[in-house]
Amino acid sequence: MPEAYDLVIACDDAVDPGTGFRGAAEIAVRDGRIAAFAPALPPHCAARHIDARGKLVCPGLIDLHVHVYEWVTNFGLHPDEAGVHSGVTTIVDQGSAGAWTIGGFDAYVARPAETDVRAFVSANLAGALKGGMEGTTLHNPAMMRIEAIAEAAAAWPNLVRGIKSHGESGGLSHWGLEVLRMAVEAGAATGLPLYVHTGELFPVDEARRPDPAGVLEQVVPVLNPGTTLAHVYSTMPDGIMGQGGAVPRAVHEALERGIHFDIGHGVNFSFDIARRMMAEGVLPNTISSDVHSDFHAYHDDSRLDYSLCGAMSKLWALGMDLADVVRRATLNAASILGEVDEIGTLAPGSRADITVLDLAEGRWTLADSTGEELAVERRLVPETVFREGREIVPDRRLLRDVCPPEMMRAAA
Repeated sequence: MPEAYDLVIACDDAVDPGTGFRGAAEIAVRDGRIAAFAPALPPHCAARHIDARGKLVCPGLIDLHVHVYEWVTNFGLHPDEAGVHSGVTTIVDQGSAGAWTIGGFDAYVARPAETDVRAFVSANLAGALKGGMEGTTLHNPAMMRIEAIAEAAAAWPNLVRGIKSHGESGGLSHWGLEVLRMAVEAGAATGLPLYVHTGELFPVDEARRPDPAGVLEQVVPVLNPGTTLAHVYSTMPDGIMGQGGAVPRAVHEALERGIHFDIGHGVNFSFDIARRMMAEGVLPNTISSDVHSDFHAYHDDSRLDYSLCGAMSKLWALGMDLADVVRRATLNAASILGEVDEIGTLAPGSRADITVLDLAEGRWTLADSTGEELAVERRLVPETVFREGREIVPDRRLLRDVCPPEMMRAAA
C-alpha cells in the first residue's frame, strides 16, 4: 500500500546542508514533520502536492539575531514580521529580554507568534529598553545575577537558548571586562552559548576610552570556544576588523580559539570590510540580520533597509557559494541552538519547517551602511514558508532591500 502524506513538495533545486544534498527532490510531510526526502519518492498519495520547480527549497531559515520584544523595547519588531513574513521560520532575539523580563517575552511575544521564537537572554537582569543609549544604567555589573540567568534557563529551557553580552568601547571604558567575564561565567554555569556584540554601542567615558584597535585583543582571551562574536563585517573602528588595511592578528587568534563569527548585518555592514576579510579566509559561521526598529524613535521601522534574505544575497553576490550561504542561515545556526536534529535540516523525522526561495532575476542594487552599492543580477526572495508543515505566504513588508513595492503582499 502506498505511503500517505499530508503534503509533498516537488522541486528541481533542493539544498540540505546536513547531508550536502543539492538537486531535484521530493519532500513529504506528515503530522508537521518531514516524513521522507529523496530525489524521487516511491509511489505514494498525498492530500496536497506543491510544484516548486524553478525555486530553491531549503530548510526553514534561522535568523540568529533579531530584536522582537515589541512595545517593551522601543526598537522591537513584531516577531512574525521578522520571522515567517520575511521567509524565516525560527528567529532568535538577542538580549531584548533579561532574566527578570523573559516571562513577559514568553507570554506576549514567543507563544502567540506563528514563528518559532527563541531568546538569548541578556546578561543584565532587565534586558534592553532603548538601544544602547541606557547601556551604562542597564548593563553594569550591579545589574547582573548569574543565579537569575540560571533560573531563567531552567524555567524556560526551550525558549532561553543562550546569553547575550557585549565587548565594545562603551562598556570597557566604564567597567572593563567585568560584565563580559560574568557573562562567560553564567554560560559555564548553565551550559548555554554566549553571543557577544562588537562595535561601539554604549556611551563612552572619554577619559577612559580604549584604543579601538585593542578592543578585540582584550575581548578574545576572555571567551570560551563556541562563543559567537557579532558583526564580523562591521565598519566600526573598534569592531572585529576595525578600519585598518589588514585583518588584525586577534581575528585569526579568535578563529584558532574556536570562536565563531556572525554577520549580524545591522546598521554597520560594509562591503569593503567583507571583501578584505573574505580574501583572507575570514568567513562567518552564521548569517543573521540584526533587524530592529529605529533606536532613536518609538516603534518605527520606516528606516529598516536590510533583512536576512538581503544579507544572504550580499554574501552570495560577494562570491560565497549559494549552498554555503544556506548552510550558514540554517544548519550552522541550528547547531548553536543545539537542535540540528529538529531544525535547519530536511532530514526525515525533523520538524517540517521549510523555506521556498525565489532566485529573483533582473538587475538590482544592494547597498551597505556606507552607501556603497553593488549591482546584482540575482537575489533571494522568500516565496513560501512551511511552519510545521503549514503553508504561510510571506507578506515581505520588511524586505525593502530585496523587494520592490509591487512584490510586497497585503498582510493576511
